[in-house]
Amino acid sequence: MRSARVLAILAAILYLSGCASGAKMGNMVYEGPVKAYDTALESNVDVTNVSGGKETNPAWTSEIDNDAFAGALQQSLRKQGLLSGNGRFQLEALLLEVDQPMFGLDFEVTTHVKYILTDRENNGTVVMNETIVAPYTATIGDAFAAIKRLRLANEGSGKANIQSLLEKLSKLQIQPGDISLGQ
Repeated sequence: MRSARVLAILAAILYLSGCASGAKMGNMVYEGPVKAYDTALESNVDVTNVSGGKETNPAWTSEIDNDAFAGALQQSLRKQGLLSGNGRFQLEALLLEVDQPMFGLDFEVTTHVKYILTDRENNGTVVMNETIVAPYTATIGDAFAAIKRLRLANEGSGKANIQSLLEKLSKLQIQPGDISLGQ
């Protein structure tokens, strides 16, 4: 009798939670206003490598995979007028860590992404080497099912991370022979 009750509870939990799905690229794209950037960056940035993401196991938890994050990063750069097919600057993103809760009503996910921007015209000079940490919380009001709430928190954190990157890029001042972060 006891094992039947446990099986019924587990079946109900699985029914209510469903299968995990990975973060969706479109939900991580920054859609905000276009920022002002140094003219050297305009239509001159290529995303060359995105690594460190994880594939989602449908029986476990939602994750952010490399392809979804790379697509969101490229779309965000395109919307800001920065993406190029063969630009002067190469952008690499390394997902160092995605902190996720195991349980709770509100799920706060924090992404740690290292961005490296290099200048092809100046022998691969590193223009920016920053690790951006961005939290996002999805509440029970966003989604009742925990699996979906975790996916939404992943997507929100990925989007917030990309938005912070764009803020950093908007402060870059690139002049011939001189690269610096604006204050």
